[in-house]
Amino acid sequence: MASLRKAIASLPIVLSAACCALIAPAASAQMKWEKLAPFPEPAEEILGAAAGGKMYVFAGLAPIWKPMGMVYEYDPATNRWTKKNSMPLPSHHVAFTEYHGKIYAFGGFVYPPSGPPAWMPINNAWEYDPSSDTWKALAPMPSKRGSPVAVAVGDRIYVIGGASLLPGATDIAISPATPQESVGTVEEYNPETNTWRERSPMPTPRNHTTAAAVNGKIYVIGGRVGAAFIALASDISVVEEYDPAADKWSAPRSRMPTARSALASGVFDGRIYVAGGEFQDPHMMATFRTVEAYEPASNTWFVLPSMPVSRHGLAAGVIGNRFIVVGGDVQSSGTGIAASTSEVDSLVLSGGDH
Repeated sequence: MASLRKAIASLPIVLSAACCALIAPAASAQMKWEKLAPFPEPAEEILGAAAGGKMYVFAGLAPIWKPMGMVYEYDPATNRWTKKNSMPLPSHHVAFTEYHGKIYAFGGFVYPPSGPPAWMPINNAWEYDPSSDTWKALAPMPSKRGSPVAVAVGDRIYVIGGASLLPGATDIAISPATPQESVGTVEEYNPETNTWRERSPMPTPRNHTTAAAVNGKIYVIGGRVGAAFIALASDISVVEEYDPAADKWSAPRSRMPTARSALASGVFDGRIYVAGGEFQDPHMMATFRTVEAYEPASNTWFVLPSMPVSRHGLAAGVIGNRFIVVGGDVQSSGTGIAASTSEVDSLVLSGGDH
């Protein structure tokens, strides 16, 4: 009986700790969004990476799944956008990451060479040099997949998850009417030797997720399972930690407060900032204004001021102490309505609020 009373007495403390994980610190509550120069070519399914103090936006998807292959550079010093050389292979749902001042692109989907529009997974890999505005082909990934994520840790780059064909499939592309699977594949790229090796797979196979590295560990956050297409898939809030040095995945971490996919993220001062996303069920199609920050050191989530405009398929990155979010689509996919936004916003982050 004494042990029961002790357990009951501890319940308010446990519940209080769980609730506090969703409350932003006082300094975070004072954060404000600032409007930046609009994105010149609004499109959904754009992707971003910060390098050399500038923001780079890639890809884009035109109606009927046509890859745009665009590249833009944003200079915060002048608040201006500049169009750069297009991607050598127009593709969508590509994984981008920065490494030593250059930007690396992996996988994605392209149009099939024949037949109706669909998403054909590819294993192409590229290096983009912002200083010379040039592209270089790299050794292809061992596997073909679209909608993975890529994260650089130490002197390696890790390409994680995505969606692809089922093993043994006779189709060459996926669509809402064809079999498909989310994958947990992890492949490690060595930029010095231009070589690949396979690593331990992610416990929760998923696509349309986001990922970032903090203190040498990779955190994969949210995304969707069941299919690549949101109308057929389920959003998740699962967070998993990967240790590249040990090639091991941890037990699941604290879940993201809002389950969502097609989101974007950036890292500042030991926190991962996650913005936007989309959701669908048989009754609703929606996008999110939500911004939440994950702190791996305390395994805690914080709710931050919402974006001015809800959207999915947006680009994001951190330059200095500013979390910049670019474009995207203000409605979830499949409406048949062109709803891409030119909105670009910046959230000034504080490193002293924790």
